[in-house]
Amino acid sequence: MPQIPAWRVLGDWFDVCKCTIPCPCTFAQTPSSGDCEGVLAYHIRRGHYGTVQLDGLNLIGVGAFVGNLWAGETKATMGMFLDERADEAQREALRMIWSGQAGGFPALFAAMIGEMRGMEYAPIRFEIDDDLGSWRAEIPGRVTARAEALAGPMTPPGKRVQTLNAPGSETGPGTVATWGRSLADTVEAFGFKWARTGRSSKHIPFDWSGPDAT
Repeated sequence: MPQIPAWRVLGDWFDVCKCTIPCPCTFAQTPSSGDCEGVLAYHIRRGHYGTVQLDGLNLIGVGAFVGNLWAGETKATMGMFLDERADEAQREALRMIWSGQAGGFPALFAAMIGEMRGMEYAPIRFEIDDDLGSWRAEIPGRVTARAEALAGPMTPPGKRVQTLNAPGSETGPGTVATWGRSLADTVEAFGFKWARTGRSSKHIPFDWSGPDAT
């Protein structure tokens, strides 16, 4: 077993999914209709795996499950896209972290996956507004995920609808989830195919790290 170097990745995560607003999964509950399908998009603002720099790289996961994932009732089926711009050392680092083999929060998340249909390299576009007004990611012809921040008649101008310390946060404990409404959620990849709008979305930052090198 190769030694795991010290690593850390900080960045932005968001999803668009089948659930009604707000997605019950983030509250560790059963999905709105009993099952969930969705896109998980990641952008690394800053990151390293040992001496390998990971700044600016993107990943997209697509997946589905039935039942309450957090209660241990089920496991997810997923496929992952890794940023094709990554060189071989960066690709290995991304594989190690996102597969859970490097420890940290991704290891907990990986334990909830029952079937991984594959990892492919693709051109991934990821954009997020500085004020969290909207967020979007795309792999041309395979995945489109776009959402705008949720608002309503009682939302103060310029403020966001947010949840603190959500019990089912998809990026770990102690986070702030900013809620949105999907504008596009289309997938044709890894045997999944769907297209919908107007359902749940949320942005949550992530800050993950692994063991110190010895």
